[in-house]
Amino acid sequence: MDFHNILINWYLQNKRDLPWRNTTNPYQIWLSEIMLQQTRVAQGMPYFFSFTEEFPTVFNLANADEEQVLKLWQGLGYYSRARNLHKTAQYVANELNGVFPKTYKDLLKLKGVGEYTAAAIASFSYNEAVPVVDGNVFRVLSRYFGIESDITLPATKKEFTELAFELMPNHNPALFNQAIMEFGALQCVPKSPDCSVCVFNASCVALQKKKVDVLPVKSKKLKVTNRFFNYLILEDILGNTLIQKRTSKGIWHNLYEFPLLETTEIVGFDFVANAIQKDIFSSYTIIGIEDCSHATVIHKLSHQHLHIQFWKVKIKDVIVNGVNTSELKVFPFPIVIYNFIEKQEIIC
Repeated sequence: MDFHNILINWYLQNKRDLPWRNTTNPYQIWLSEIMLQQTRVAQGMPYFFSFTEEFPTVFNLANADEEQVLKLWQGLGYYSRARNLHKTAQYVANELNGVFPKTYKDLLKLKGVGEYTAAAIASFSYNEAVPVVDGNVFRVLSRYFGIESDITLPATKKEFTELAFELMPNHNPALFNQAIMEFGALQCVPKSPDCSVCVFNASCVALQKKKVDVLPVKSKKLKVTNRFFNYLILEDILGNTLIQKRTSKGIWHNLYEFPLLETTEIVGFDFVANAIQKDIFSSYTIIGIEDCSHATVIHKLSHQHLHIQFWKVKIKDVIVNGVNTSELKVFPFPIVIYNFIEKQEIIC
């Protein structure tokens, strides 16, 4: 069919040289796909190199401590991906003798591996004829064929998967999958694509009907919750501070943070000082509280906006199990807290 021939020809002339494209090793392909979920290639590539250097095989990753994995993942976000990555590595190493499943159906059984990731590994590692359908593929196919189905609906996912399968050449499904994903990433981009240079501009339905800007259709909008975090940086007479691990389920599970006062709105000095003295650190002799106002930040996650303030609390005591500030960087922190430490704003 002309579509796949034109697409693959474009890909061979325009593709980026990405490290995971130079291998059929399922371990490396799995790593790259997990890392690139909801992450741009430019952001994910340094992490791919760090992981493959630190953990060259699935056995190395399986034998690592979770904190080591989270630390290396720091800044990539969506930390449940890292925890699932670690658990899956342990399963593959210990239960499957280090051999990844060789079919799409069996790959789906791995923790943290959904339909898209399973299709990518099955296709790129084993050349199984199964289409990958991600945001790029939705966009390319919906625009080219003028499909106005809502891509948030499960039925639409099935519709696009079946269409991609029909378009896919049986002799080289991996090449087709790489090509259509790359075309969506480089040419048929979400906003303001340059259709004048597109190889499909003579046959694209969306372009002919002036619907490029409205396709694909995505009706469901994510509800964003605002949360208000006040991090309390304790400093004792030895220069030590206090950190804690987030053990409850939710964002940043098993990462470290400073003691946290969560409020229902942005609060001022009097509110925080009163809470610190009466409740949070009442067992300490407090000699000073300082608002690190210059470090205030709004940290945007996919479903939450975190309004974060930092407060320095000096005490006259010695913290039991305190951590010296010079040692903080070895712990895995959410990137917003790590940046605060990195900039030495812990000094305020």
